[in-house]
Amino acid sequence: MDITKQLASFAANLTFEDLPHEVTERAKRLVLDLTGIMIRARHDAESTPSLIAAVERLGLTEGKCSVLGDARTYAPTAAALINGTLAHSLDFDDTHAEASLHSSAPIVPAALAAAELSGSSGKDLIAAVVAGYEIQIRLSLALNPSDHYDRGFHPTATCGVFGAAAAAGKLLGMDAAGIQNAFGIALSQAAGSMEFLADGAWTKRSHVGQAAQNGLICAVMAAEGFKGPKQAFEGRAGFLNAYAPNADAAKAVAGLSQTWQTLRLAVKPYPSCRYSHAAIDGLVALMKEHALKAYEVVEVEIGLPETGWKIIGGPDKTNPQSVVDGQFSMPFCAAVALREGGLAWDDYKKHLNDETTRALTSKVKTVVDARAEAAFPANMAGVVTIRTASGNYERLVTVPKGEPENFLDDEEFRFKFDGLCEPYLGAERTDKLANALLSLERANSIQAAMTLAQVEA
Repeated sequence: MDITKQLASFAANLTFEDLPHEVTERAKRLVLDLTGIMIRARHDAESTPSLIAAVERLGLTEGKCSVLGDARTYAPTAAALINGTLAHSLDFDDTHAEASLHSSAPIVPAALAAAELSGSSGKDLIAAVVAGYEIQIRLSLALNPSDHYDRGFHPTATCGVFGAAAAAGKLLGMDAAGIQNAFGIALSQAAGSMEFLADGAWTKRSHVGQAAQNGLICAVMAAEGFKGPKQAFEGRAGFLNAYAPNADAAKAVAGLSQTWQTLRLAVKPYPSCRYSHAAIDGLVALMKEHALKAYEVVEVEIGLPETGWKIIGGPDKTNPQSVVDGQFSMPFCAAVALREGGLAWDDYKKHLNDETTRALTSKVKTVVDARAEAAFPANMAGVVTIRTASGNYERLVTVPKGEPENFLDDEEFRFKFDGLCEPYLGAERTDKLANALLSLERANSIQAAMTLAQVEA
């Protein structure tokens, strides 16, 4: 079906003027959202110091590309790696329910580095990011993400390297043949293992950063004439045949340039696995509606779709030892939500070793629920039942907050962004940065916005 050629042509030929107004507006908000996450993670994520130290040891701190929340400039590959890792370090970045992945984290960092290398405009950046989103998401849909997960892969990274290559290649001025070549090179870099779930490792963060870095490298190699296989996606040993048992290649190009998967991206209100959000919404609503207190809770049952239950449910999720463990523990996230009325990034430090929260975590059990499964994969639904001495309360949440049908409004976007940035930028600079990103299409260069995001060590 020439899938590789079709997707390369789409990426190369897409212009800002081709994009519907709602797509450009959504893309700007997604960039804004990710920027706040990267700035906070540069200073607060526990994995960041070792990452920066490794980059310093490799001698990659001399260059002209920016890291959000940092005053130094880095080599382009290092900037893409660091920004990509930061973007996913809080597990607070955008998601696509049906494709079961995060889009901005591998794609925007590669695009930012390429834009700084080439002096691209804000319009150029927006078009490149959307091209990357569309390609990454469609590849995951074609794989069938549940099958891909069952093989141990994380589609955010495996599909993300191709989205990153497309975005970077576009900003470097490559034509369709060049981007097709970049896809071929990226085929050998499509990686990302779910083994981090076994012990709370930090690799979920780094392999998203490596997808951004590798996408940039593959684009530059192709731009310089290095050749990759032409059928990266549909070839006998190509991505769709090698990475899942029953891929449907037609899904990779269905509705291309007409149906915009970018508009199906959701923004997270909580810094935890997206599969936990519907249940958190339900718990918060029930506690508020019935004026319940955490100490009144006798037991909580949370029903999830099977794919989500495999990731955040089960008996091994009741004793998280690290932030990563907590982010992928439905019982822990539920316990925090019961006590705090929500879940914020700073809650991990506060609650991971809190005896009361630990005791509450042990009262939460998770199951595969038929109602949640019926809503999947279109939505990551959740069913919650709170049992107390005075009565039981149940809520089904089909569409969690932040999904396109239940999206954050401008005020909610700014509340999240301000909360992430203000501790390090201050209120005035945070406001200027937000305004610059939300008017990105008017910028001849992205450099002014990147400068506003700098923070002295």
